[in-house]
Amino acid sequence: VTGRKFATPVFDGATPSEVQKELEKAGLPATGKALLIDGKTGEYFDNPVTVGNIYMMKLSHMVDDKMHARSTGPYSLITQQPLGGKAQFGGQRLGEMEVWALQAYGAAHTLHELLTVKSDDVEGRSKVYNSIVRGEQMPDYSAPESFNVMIKELQGLCIDVELE
Repeated sequence: VTGRKFATPVFDGATPSEVQKELEKAGLPATGKALLIDGKTGEYFDNPVTVGNIYMMKLSHMVDDKMHARSTGPYSLITQQPLGGKAQFGGQRLGEMEVWALQAYGAAHTLHELLTVKSDDVEGRSKVYNSIVRGEQMPDYSAPESFNVMIKELQGLCIDVELE
């Protein structure tokens, strides 16, 4: 209405009182709302409505840019778990809620495989690979490396942990 342009940064913008003063200077209601007319009936709507220009910017999210798969790749030196993220050629994270969902479906063997051999069971990973190559029965899995790291942390706190 006034022909003036304003820029309001997100966290350091104009206060509501400053906006109301500018609206009053322009001869508009201080609330920033206007009565609109229903195009079908020609009558005013019951409540005033905030009107103005909306500026939107297009986000570029393409599936081809986000698609990622991993068969083998790098592992963390400490936990021996696959690295995270597409840029590091990492694996997909199996979070707590995903574990609960698989547990609820009764997929215990799948869950066991995902949390050991396909994650951080270094010894089991090589045993499974060898059994697949030789066409033998799948071996039992050993303890994941994250469990061994936890045991070492507890021992660092002078807590004696004995496994049977």
